[in-house]
Amino acid sequence: MNQIIVDGLSYALPMLIIAIGGIYSERSGVTNLALEGLLGFGAFAGGLFVSFTAGIFLADSPVPFYLSFLFAAIGGGLFSLLHALLCIKLKANQVISGVVVNIAAVALTGFLAVQLNKAVFGGASNKFMLSTAPRYTVPGLSDIPVLGGLFTNVYPFELIIVVLAIVFWFILYRTRFGLHLRACGDNPQAVDAAGINVARVRLVAVIISGVLSGVGGMSFAYSISANVSPAIFFGAGYLAIAAMIFGNWKIVPTLVACLIFGLARSAAYQLILVLEMDASVTDLAMIVPYVLVLILLIFFSKRNQAPKALGQIYDKSQR
Repeated sequence: MNQIIVDGLSYALPMLIIAIGGIYSERSGVTNLALEGLLGFGAFAGGLFVSFTAGIFLADSPVPFYLSFLFAAIGGGLFSLLHALLCIKLKANQVISGVVVNIAAVALTGFLAVQLNKAVFGGASNKFMLSTAPRYTVPGLSDIPVLGGLFTNVYPFELIIVVLAIVFWFILYRTRFGLHLRACGDNPQAVDAAGINVARVRLVAVIISGVLSGVGGMSFAYSISANVSPAIFFGAGYLAIAAMIFGNWKIVPTLVACLIFGLARSAAYQLILVLEMDASVTDLAMIVPYVLVLILLIFFSKRNQAPKALGQIYDKSQR
């Protein structure tokens, strides 16, 4: 049971921070299917930083690990400007824009990784290798039955994500900016009438989605693959979108959805190990969260209430 919790949290929390980024974007009125591309490009930026600084820091220094998340956040935020440009400035279809950003991220990161490895690092590879992320166990608390898994083999980024989730929950629900952002997704005309720049609020919301997606992407790079490669685009962004929808565009219910998906995936892996099934069967565990998504959406989709202006291009002249 402890192992299910340990592995489930390391999968659920990065998904949560990506989903919170999606909530910010969509609560402002901008449909964001680009989370997959944003997390991938953010991880690419973080992995590139690690490769460039290899040998500068001591082998056991934690500095590159933490700075890689900063650069991943910057990379995801910068790449999100493409989605913002298409949706807010050029008033393109937001769904198509998200698909374009995802495709562009896969192609661009793969191309740049190969070219940079060949020209700078002396190898024709599409990967940026990462050192193994440290894990920590809290003495005493880790011995608690069942709940001890929350304090066992914890990645440092899990604490970072918990702190960020609390901070962005507070911003969204307890600040004036959060109020303006939520109003932009429900009634942008009223926001504009109050003298608030709707386009600016939406731009900030989309950038936040890129920043948080970058953090989530870097977390997956350290925990799942130990490298940054095209394999980072494995569908976590789409699963975060499903969690966001299941959570009705609210942070706490979205957390519950992410925990369900993460623990289900982890439990499936552990079941395969217990039954000593063939290693090839472990691939089936990856589809468990997606099957759950389909089941949950069948039962709960009728209760979902998306922001009223979600996906609508705001035209000030129509106010």
